Amino acid sequence: MDGLDGSNAILQQEQQQQSLNPKDWIAVDPQNAWDLLHEERSLMTRLTTSCADLDDILGGGISCKQVTEIGGVPGIGKTQLGIQLAVNVQMPSFCGGLGGKAIYIDTEGSFMGERAQEIAEACVEDISEYKRFLHKDSQACQGEIQGKDVLQNIYFFRICSYTEQIALINYLEEFISDHKDVKIVIIDSVAFHFRQGFEDLALRTRILGEMALKLVKLAKMCNLADFFALQGGFIESSDN
Repeated sequence: MDGLDGSNAILQQEQQQQSLNPKDWIAVDPQNAWDLLHEERSLMTRLTTSCADLDDILGGGISCKQVTEIGGVPGIGKTQLGIQLAVNVQMPSFCGGLGGKAIYIDTEGSFMGERAQEIAEACVEDISEYKRFLHKDSQACQGEIQGKDVLQNIYFFRICSYTEQIALINYLEEFISDHKDVKIVIIDSVAFHFRQGFEDLALRTRILGEMALKLVKLAKMCNLADFFALQGGFIESSDN
């Protein structure tokens, strides 16, 4: 009897909904695709890769609010690109940066602090030369940011298992809410810990898919300079 009453209640609710004006169920008015494209382009901020040809391929650089995947065989420079982006994101906008900080998630142990310092010092010098070219005070520029400052603005996480990786991805939203100056997340690489010891391929695919959806949501919600995951990853890079 209770089941029948429940069914009748659902049926009555559906009938009431059908009697309402359909417009009452629409939260927003429609928008034409051209206006939507214009809005997306006007809000789109890009981060330079420091490679003009690669920037051209990417439509001007790494996009904010999006996930970018970089793939390729080992040794082609995916980690190098990740480190470069972690530095570039801190540069001022007139140099192709975003004036923010970076999160670097290293699952393979390939991050090199010494190499990051070399790239940071080179970028600082490039900014100084550019400002001298514009007849601005280069000393003031050097006082604004130094190589050491750049390294201190990279939040580094070393991940040693897929369980740690899942936990960190779930923690990212809270971390970024406490560090609102973060503009890019680099994962090098997304799939490394899922390549071995995962006999259930369907489960692995589902977990990686859910992880990607969380990263996409976070990139849009926090206006991150895009997530660069080297899979090699999210930006995701892959070695296959």
